[in-house]
Amino acid sequence: MSNEGDRPRHAGDYADSGRYTQGAEGYSNSGYGAAPTRSDTSSGYFDEGGFSNQETTVLPEPSAYDSLTEEGEERRRAGWHAGADFGLLVLRLVLGAFFIAHAGQKLFGWFQGGGIGGTAEFVGGLGFTNTTLIAWVAGVAELAGGAFVLLGLFTPAGAAIILTLTGSAIWVKFNGNEFLGNVELEAIYAAAAFALLFAGPGRVSLDRPTPWYRHPSAFGVVALLLAAAASVTFLVVYH
Repeated sequence: MSNEGDRPRHAGDYADSGRYTQGAEGYSNSGYGAAPTRSDTSSGYFDEGGFSNQETTVLPEPSAYDSLTEEGEERRRAGWHAGADFGLLVLRLVLGAFFIAHAGQKLFGWFQGGGIGGTAEFVGGLGFTNTTLIAWVAGVAELAGGAFVLLGLFTPAGAAIILTLTGSAIWVKFNGNEFLGNVELEAIYAAAAFALLFAGPGRVSLDRPTPWYRHPSAFGVVALLLAAAASVTFLVVYH
């Protein structure tokens, strides 16, 4: 016994049995659950039943990286990690503290330093002129460069100041007859400043919202050229 009733078989309606004959452009009566052909959709049958035969656009699934900030995306591509930030922090603290201590020796005679008078006498023995002026300039430069590096503030400037001082010291003190030219300490200071110049200060710094934090290499090249020019000028004028 059929439960299809006496309902008419017109477009938009079908029998409970699942058999429906649309004709040349509709369903075939070959069986239950047959998939519609292209003629079914183009005939407008689905339009009459509340469907659209227009193509739809399937949006891609949201990516896990869509929520990352620009900085986070750059760090992901570069493979940056917290250990690198910690290493840069330690490097900055040590290098900055050492140069602040050297400045204290030159300016105030702290840590068994000679103060301005002793520093002027020392640089005079290295062949410099205007020794008192150089003592003051060297002391203030070491204090500023050390503080900038330690705080991670204006890091390219601080690293460039340290490179200028250490580069000049290496040129003046180098002795080919001594082990490593007797300038290994100055070379280590210069290498540390060079690394900070191009790697940047790391996230634990006051430079985070600055352009030179986001693009350390570009600013590092400029700072390196300025440091080289300052060192050469200093040596030509005062040595």
